[in-house]
Amino acid sequence: MRLLPIALASLPLLLGPGKASAKSPSTPTVHQVTASPQGLSVNCYIIEGQHGLVAIDSALTISDSKALRAKVDALGKPLLAVLLTHGHPDHYNGVFYLTEGRKVPVFATAAVAKIIRDYDASKENQWKPVFGAEWPPRRAFPDHEVKDGTKLVFDGMTFVVHDLGPAESYADSYWEMTSPERNAFIGDEVLAGSHAYTKDGHTTEWLKNLETLSRSLRGVKHVYPGHGPAGDLSMFDWEQRYLLKYRGEVQALRAGGTKLTDEQKKTLVANMKAAYPAATNEFMIALGADTVAAELANTHEK
Repeated sequence: MRLLPIALASLPLLLGPGKASAKSPSTPTVHQVTASPQGLSVNCYIIEGQHGLVAIDSALTISDSKALRAKVDALGKPLLAVLLTHGHPDHYNGVFYLTEGRKVPVFATAAVAKIIRDYDASKENQWKPVFGAEWPPRRAFPDHEVKDGTKLVFDGMTFVVHDLGPAESYADSYWEMTSPERNAFIGDEVLAGSHAYTKDGHTTEWLKNLETLSRSLRGVKHVYPGHGPAGDLSMFDWEQRYLLKYRGEVQALRAGGTKLTDEQKKTLVANMKAAYPAATNEFMIALGADTVAAELANTHEK
């Protein structure tokens, strides 16, 4: 799918900052569709308006992607748009199945769209051997780029995109629904109840983002994370404590080095499991250890 810039004349549903829009008379329903554990239990959100649907993110595997499409079809309303929070495959792999056979615009910030295009082939090489036949052979990319602060209006529902820069991934964003009610769809800024994916190596920026989100989202009705149950602003504190604990453990174990030995990684896994015994996705603990060790070494050397 070719990436195209937004043409305002061809997108009557797009409003610039400060422009008013008509509100839907009914309150939207947010359907949280959680993938299987094999699909990393990633969340897709289907926001159901009076006449249509908006999807935020998708799924990783073929089975979960088809189940997500079935959920959308069962609602019996047209899918008006897909909004992406960031460029990790568990959030965009299933877009092809969501949009197959119909013309649905797929929106992302320019940074997120670039990460998806630039890293898709390497992500497939990395993860297809793990997921085998469940890895989608075809994937659809964003075809509309949006700038920070852009408002999109669908069926009386207004969404605003916020560019966060690198954090959990190389380029993060979140989508805030500002009307008819205020909700935030934050992608993987929080992995509620899950061990964090830290392999992209931007935990310093991630911690800053969590502080920013705690301030900017005061008064929001619901916070919807990329993994785990929806909640309130307290989930930002939870993620912050997790990252500080993880970074502290890596810092103590690396002993001045830029990576951990196998034995040190085993100790890291044991310590994080002891601190968060109910957290899922245990494999992520060791996965990002070397990247975070290098990040911390670079930070402390400056």
